Amino acid sequence: MNLLIYRSEIFQGNLKKKNYFEGWYFKHVTQDLNHVWSFIPGVSLTDNDSHAFIQVINGITGKTDYISYPLDEFIWDKKIFYLKVGCSVFTDKYIDLKIETEKLTVSGHLDYENIVKYPKSLFSPGIMGWYSFVPFMECKHGIVSVNHDLSGRIKVNENHIDFNGGKGYIEKDWGTSFPEAWLWIQANNFQDHNTSFTFSLAKIPWRGKFFIGFIAFLYFNKIFSLFSTYNNSVITEISHNNESINLTLKNHKSILKVRAVKNTFGELRAPASGDMSRRIKESIDSEVNLSLFDKHNNIIYYDTGKRAGLEVIDKIFDYIKH
Repeated sequence: MNLLIYRSEIFQGNLKKKNYFEGWYFKHVTQDLNHVWSFIPGVSLTDNDSHAFIQVINGITGKTDYISYPLDEFIWDKKIFYLKVGCSVFTDKYIDLKIETEKLTVSGHLDYENIVKYPKSLFSPGIMGWYSFVPFMECKHGIVSVNHDLSGRIKVNENHIDFNGGKGYIEKDWGTSFPEAWLWIQANNFQDHNTSFTFSLAKIPWRGKFFIGFIAFLYFNKIFSLFSTYNNSVITEISHNNESINLTLKNHKSILKVRAVKNTFGELRAPASGDMSRRIKESIDSEVNLSLFDKHNNIIYYDTGKRAGLEVIDKIFDYIKH
């Protein structure tokens, strides 16, 4: 058995692979919610243009930057979560940024504290549950930190940004390609300081066909409520328009109603056969309303998350049976 599967935060691949990608998503929101910055370090391994990269997202303006690095400037540790891309260091305890291009300069250090890890077990190594053991999936997903507190400052060009008292989140993906179509929602800036929510729905190729699968959790009051295909949860309602997305998730204990309100989107690069050539739209400035009920329809929890992450490939709705 490949024991790396239980340490999904660590680099899962090797630099000799082809048609392969691996990327980590680090999200940071200031305490006053006025600044949202995400950094995505990773590698893209192809026949023609293997390289390391860092994508930078300004969640307020939607502006994005993609900085490419030679592959030998991607360094990782085999035992602990430590990445170095160029002169920037990424871990689950801190990041140290040193990015310099003609149009963008980023520098500074942010520490992560009170880190909440996603629960693991022998038969469920992470957010994908037993699907983690299925070979040849085009894309796998991991949660590195459900929620953590920030301290420190960064400088972006001439702007100094104070992240003391802010909130952070880390996840990752690896494989050959992102799905053809998907929906992703993430938020951990709620009125309740410790709440975190993530939802991902995708078209998943399988033995020459496909199925629609989803993974989701709500972390509230130090308890994880899991809603995923592999634990027999279901989506009982889903609808969308130009302004919002509404869905209802149900597991054997509870019902979760979700409303995601769209806001500013920026363009990101995404992998296709390892090549970071696909263009997608992502927001980290949206809003998520959550209502959690018990199985008798008594409300347990209600809250609104600000500066939420949202990716929508509209084609996903064509595959969902209402």
